[in-house]
Amino acid sequence: MSWSIDIAPMVPTYVLWAAAALAVLLIGILLFRRSRGAAMRALALTALIAALANPTLREEERESLANIAIVVVDESTSQTLATRPPQARAIKADVEAKLGRIPNIQVKWVTGGRPAEGVSGTNLFADLNAALANTPPDRLAGVIMITDGQVHDVPKSAGALGFDAPVHTLLTGAPDEFDRRIEIIKAPKYALVGSTQNVEIAIRETGKSGRASSNVSLRIRRENQPDETRRTEIGRRVSIPMAFPHAGQNIIEVELETAPGELTPVNNRIVVAAEGVRENLRVLLVSGEPHAGERTWRNLLKSDAAVDLVHFTILRPPEKQDGTPINQLSLIAFPTRELFSEKIKDFDLIIFDRYQHRGILQMLYYDNIARYVDQHGGALLIAAGDDYAGRFSLYRTPLSPVIPAAPTGRLIEQGFKAKVSDIGRRHPVTRDLPGMSAEASGTPTWGRWFRQVEVQPDRGRTVMDGAENKPLLVLDRKGRGRVALLTSDHAWLWARGYEGGGPHTDLLRRLSHWLMKEPDLEEERLIASARGLKLTIERRSMEDRVPQVSVQGPGGDKTEVQLEAGAPGIWRTTVDVPSAGLYKLETRSPNGALFAVAFAGTEDPREMSEVTASEDKMKGLVEQTGGGMFWTKSGGLLASSDPTSVDVPRVSLMSNARVLAGSGWLGLKDREAYVTRGVKLTPMFTGLIALSALLFLLALAWWREGR
Repeated sequence: MSWSIDIAPMVPTYVLWAAAALAVLLIGILLFRRSRGAAMRALALTALIAALANPTLREEERESLANIAIVVVDESTSQTLATRPPQARAIKADVEAKLGRIPNIQVKWVTGGRPAEGVSGTNLFADLNAALANTPPDRLAGVIMITDGQVHDVPKSAGALGFDAPVHTLLTGAPDEFDRRIEIIKAPKYALVGSTQNVEIAIRETGKSGRASSNVSLRIRRENQPDETRRTEIGRRVSIPMAFPHAGQNIIEVELETAPGELTPVNNRIVVAAEGVRENLRVLLVSGEPHAGERTWRNLLKSDAAVDLVHFTILRPPEKQDGTPINQLSLIAFPTRELFSEKIKDFDLIIFDRYQHRGILQMLYYDNIARYVDQHGGALLIAAGDDYAGRFSLYRTPLSPVIPAAPTGRLIEQGFKAKVSDIGRRHPVTRDLPGMSAEASGTPTWGRWFRQVEVQPDRGRTVMDGAENKPLLVLDRKGRGRVALLTSDHAWLWARGYEGGGPHTDLLRRLSHWLMKEPDLEEERLIASARGLKLTIERRSMEDRVPQVSVQGPGGDKTEVQLEAGAPGIWRTTVDVPSAGLYKLETRSPNGALFAVAFAGTEDPREMSEVTASEDKMKGLVEQTGGGMFWTKSGGLLASSDPTSVDVPRVSLMSNARVLAGSGWLGLKDREAYVTRGVKLTPMFTGLIALSALLFLLALAWWREGR
């Protein structure tokens, strides 16, 4: 119960105050003149003022509400180091016992700092804010954080917290911890294949220094290269060259030797992964004559920012004699000698689109193209029409040794739907083309083509079939180069959307990039990736079975891993690795050994950048809120070797206290919160009671004056 008096004046407040002032003045005059009955008149005036004030006795029925204490337990990655896990559990148990002995308090336990997707560092205050969403601020007695002090989202001021209560910190670890780490100062994100970029690093030391020599050793590991060892000093910038031997991801790992007494070696490794990109690929497109599909090839190649296109179209063959003057035949002469003799090696891909031999190119140039493919690793694509079946076919030139299929002379002109063959379902050029049927015997959803040259493959892989199940797309490796033969010139129907169109962009772009040796489109490939300490291995192959993969860990130990079949042409598995570091993978393929590398370790470099327990980050906020910072483990030689032996301060619930922390104790605010269940109002000086009292006092005053 709670009692109070409410004043609800029967007249305006200023009138009441004026009456009270006048009454005081009159009483003063009476007392000064020592008038008889002055005391009785004073009582009568007081009764009159009280009647005008209309006092009411307020009786409330209240229910006390419990204070709320929030305890945030840091479970970030740095809290798993050394003896911190049992130490944190011991602190939590002690705090729970001490809070349990305090009456009228409710405890909320919050787990914070756990690794999460897209979250970097330890963000305890984000987890605290989530708990505060359903906590009344007027009931919050205080916050206790069990952490190593490495918190990355500490507010700049106490005003940003949104509550008026102390924040206390119980520190895990010890004040004399020592650790070294590698800091990346500058690292490339990409570079041209064949170039070398520098990676700049420095060795940083945190915690108590002077435990070991300032001269340290670094081990540098590169792909398919022997390990390298270098010496440097703490704090000194070190420049390490990083080569980019191939397109795609290139990795270099640097490992710092572990120092005696160091807290953890987990952050003694860094890995730099950067993309190797090739200079713009140069493509030569030669169209034998204008046709509906010519622009399809041109638009596709021109839209690719990684391709520099040189395009020529033969508008007027030499045998056509129509009397046109020589100076009007073309804007420039066709530079056959320059393109197919002097600069042929500068091109990454040569495309003949409906081209037939008509004497424009000498036989010597065809021989140059064949050598360009076989000996120099060039690429050749023949997009054939009816020209390939005739007597001027490119197959009847010195190019025939590198072309994988010979024409029979028959031209098939009927509607058909291109289908991905069984082997094509495993090939990266045609695997998972949009619209292809899920089953090998199914019908794709794309539109029809209407012309195809019948060919007889001599070698290579037929990845697509056309009319009468004849080869439509044949791919082959010839010597150091690659060759593709498309036996229809109706791919443009897909581009025009005929009968719903088809995946012409996917097919033709994959085809051209496979010819130019794009790593992502290799038939035989080994891929490794890591997430934390989970290593995912993927093998792509055209074979029916694949051998085991040899995995070499950072310490040199090797294990054999068997992959499981997934989609057609793809095998993969995920394994747990014992420690962080660079893992080298190797397996066999029909074309030789395959290699891959992956770095396994912490997913959050910011979390492991500073791991020694510290009060620096939390100290300012703790002092602003009136809280305390407490080490629960002493350092030095007197420190207990038992991690569960902790020194947790006494916890007290305090009312109206200005100091809420001291040596060996921490305080929580008693908010004295309550909820009102009922209210009873009783008038104290109104009606008959007030009138009777007033008349009685006036009569008493008159009687006293009359004596």
